[in-house]
Amino acid sequence: MTVVDTSLHSVPLEEIVFDTFGQASIPYIKLTDATDEDIINVRDRIPPLNDPKYTSIEAVDFLDPTDLVLSYSSGGKHYAYPFQMLNFHEFVNDEIDGIPILVSYCPLCRSGIVFDRRVDGMVLTFGNTGALYESNAVAYDKETGSYWYQAGGRAIVGPLTGKRMKPLPSLITTWAEWTSLHPDGLVLSTDTGYSAPYQADYFARYEVTIEQRGFAFPVSEEVRDPRLGVAAHVLVVMPGDSERAYNLDGLGDAVVNDTISGHDVVVFSLESGPSGAAYLPFVDGQRLTFQLKQSHYVDDQTGSTWNLAGQATAGSLEGQTLEPLPSLFTFWFTAVVAFPQIDLYTP
Repeated sequence: MTVVDTSLHSVPLEEIVFDTFGQASIPYIKLTDATDEDIINVRDRIPPLNDPKYTSIEAVDFLDPTDLVLSYSSGGKHYAYPFQMLNFHEFVNDEIDGIPILVSYCPLCRSGIVFDRRVDGMVLTFGNTGALYESNAVAYDKETGSYWYQAGGRAIVGPLTGKRMKPLPSLITTWAEWTSLHPDGLVLSTDTGYSAPYQADYFARYEVTIEQRGFAFPVSEEVRDPRLGVAAHVLVVMPGDSERAYNLDGLGDAVVNDTISGHDVVVFSLESGPSGAAYLPFVDGQRLTFQLKQSHYVDDQTGSTWNLAGQATAGSLEGQTLEPLPSLFTFWFTAVVAFPQIDLYTP
């Protein structure tokens, strides 16, 4: 019996490649050429976290103000997952407020997204295959052995091929911005059981590496969509079953009032990071529209001031919070792989 069932798949098997991690004379081995020994040898070489611990902001001493974190909120609590830690783990299996979540990240395409790990009545636990598809990490679930494309949260090889995890709202921003938004927040602890130089960010400015030197692993011509540079930072907003990408590099400090397939949305963007988040623009049934005034997000209807976390901080709506929408933060080329028919917002 092979370690992965390749009889069912939704992408060409030869386009899935295993990183050899410098243990061979070639940088990667195609799935179609890989032996069971090859596959097992690199499995969880980048170890996932299955029992994550959290600590206070005051206990964190290795992050600079401009370092990026992925944030997930639930039950009034806010959790930060620094990119510098996710570089070394990529997948975090956790359960928060009764919801089994997967915090996932691939440094090769700077793609961060959170998923609900429940699929077809099963709670899946994810590990790292050590493989890539279109230069994006490929996970495997320990329950069925299926392979999952990280950014899209969909199974591409094995018994669950075609299934997709439900994306959950998340926010990616700088450490300085996140700590100002959530001063009582919790941060993924470096007490992981692994010894890793979390203080170093080996993928800082990785977009420059891609633009100047190209990709380290195969990327097809089909995903080199000329509407944006391959390494442009985008926020893919997902209301319902629709998606639209917003070019965060181009937006800078901005507000976008938009409608996606009949869904009203508002996107808050910050040049620092860059950062972005999307929300349903309603409070007590009232549709709000927003604009940027003196570096603050302000709604036109009441003049209340809002922050990147969708919280009203001043005005008659102070204390109200907008409902966040699921989103994917990533480089443009990966957005095109995850959603081949992706619509790009044009101001």
